[in-house]
Amino acid sequence: MSRQVVRSSKFRHVFGQPAKADQCYEDVRVSQTTWDSGFCAVNPKFVALICEASGGGAFLVLPLGKTGRVDKNVPMVCGHTAPVLDIAWCPHNDNVIASGSEDCTVMVWEIPDGGLTLPLREPVVTLEGHTKRVGIVAWHPTAQNVLLSAGCDNVILVWDVGTGAAVLTLGADVHPDTIYSVDWSRDGALICTSCRDKHVRIIEPRKGTVVAEKDRPHEGTRPVRAVFVSDGKILTTGFSRMSERQVALWDMKHLEEPLSLQELDTSSGVLLPFFDPDTNIVYLCGKGDSSIRYFEITSEAPFLHYLSMFSSKESQRGMGYMPKRGLEVNKCEIARFYKLHERRCEPIAMTVPRKSDLFQEDLYPPTAGPDAALTAEEWLGGRDAGPLLISLKDGYVPPKSRELRVNRGLDTGRRRTTPEASGTPSSDAISRLEEEMKKLQAMVQELQKRLDRLEETVQAK
Repeated sequence: MSRQVVRSSKFRHVFGQPAKADQCYEDVRVSQTTWDSGFCAVNPKFVALICEASGGGAFLVLPLGKTGRVDKNVPMVCGHTAPVLDIAWCPHNDNVIASGSEDCTVMVWEIPDGGLTLPLREPVVTLEGHTKRVGIVAWHPTAQNVLLSAGCDNVILVWDVGTGAAVLTLGADVHPDTIYSVDWSRDGALICTSCRDKHVRIIEPRKGTVVAEKDRPHEGTRPVRAVFVSDGKILTTGFSRMSERQVALWDMKHLEEPLSLQELDTSSGVLLPFFDPDTNIVYLCGKGDSSIRYFEITSEAPFLHYLSMFSSKESQRGMGYMPKRGLEVNKCEIARFYKLHERRCEPIAMTVPRKSDLFQEDLYPPTAGPDAALTAEEWLGGRDAGPLLISLKDGYVPPKSRELRVNRGLDTGRRRTTPEASGTPSSDAISRLEEEMKKLQAMVQELQKRLDRLEETVQAK
């Protein structure tokens, strides 16, 4: 009689722990829009939620620590004239967030460190170029101020936010139908897209060329999602011909057959995948589900290993995913989700149980930090670079707010009130003053050395 060997994994016993009631965000009116985005974006400073709004589109931005009941008159970001469909925090500036809307525009906003005290209606820059609603926004992972947007006009635009201009366009000749998902590779050299024409494409955006393409990764007619994972692989979620939900892993160089294909259940909600490159764990969160499944990806067959599932009683309207630098490493927290209910946002911590209170280096390898590896010009010129890594051993302290610089000559004409205009120097102005002070101090030291040498010469004579 053969005996099945259980695969060894340090993530086998990962468990989800929902936050207590006083650590949730209560009485928020989550958007009712039927669009398959997460409706939530988080970073180490803020949580942002797309909300219901009368007469336009709005989203709520709260400092992470401002939990409890949210005042119904709390100021919101409300510059769009139609519902907001997607939001994304800039990975290189925790105070900057982008939003895409049904009004065909993308707007980039700057949030003050303490949160909003008044409604924010004027964006830093408005990016206009789509002819239909914009359902996807995604920042470049390593290049400064590079933002991608995808609209229902079947067009992908890549923007240089610093100039407010669209620098790359992937037209309807690449995607003949609605784009369901877009994901950047870890170094930002490629993008992976899924489309209503049942194709998944790997694209080099600077050349506008399709590097690889897979027709019908899943046989069903429902939307497919695709994300990059480690070692040149992509992961897709979709539906079988019998409407069973599936997850599949593919080798980018050999897309004929999947490395692994697993059927999950017969629910109708689209599965949103979130991949953690530090642990090689992918989390699947279905809209309308009450569970989060997680799988480990390895370099040997069968490649995709089911780990476990976190379940709760209430279904989720959307989901936000915290970057690794926002987690509590002293509690062995390897992921944190922000689950949207109808009137509430509930943090859920994914934890690996460990007896020791010491820093667990195997759980926290160096992770992507907040500094960009490239400028927009360097990336557009053909350079690629992985993220600049930081250690979480001593915990992560968010840097001071950095002002987003926009070239006014190429801006869309919209004006905004800068901290300098209000009489309060910005952190950027302060840093410039500090640099000038350092230069002056260096000049004084050099002059002092010259005086000393002159004195020595005079005494010698």
